[in-house]
Amino acid sequence: MEHATFALPVTDRQLSYARALALKNQTVLPWTVQQDRRMLSAWIEEQSKLRPSAALDALPSSKQVAFAERLARIKRRAVPDECFRDKGLMSRWIDSNR
Repeated sequence: MEHATFALPVTDRQLSYARALALKNQTVLPWTVQQDRRMLSAWIEEQSKLRPSAALDALPSSKQVAFAERLARIKRRAVPDECFRDKGLMSRWIDSNR
């Protein structure tokens, strides 16, 4: 007698978490993986160990932005737009405007 293997259906929570990971890591969630709970679980495990793309690492943190905006209000000046795109520039702007 042969042993038939049945694919367990994925759960909604599992699928939504996998989609969020795919967006965060900027990867494709394969269709075949979405059909089997075990395969999707292994894919999630692999993707959760990865770091998000380096583009997000260059952006200033929300705390940096909030602090810079608070300083800008106190000093009555604007934070330059390029500071919102680079963590290092934001840090230098904060240091020079304390």
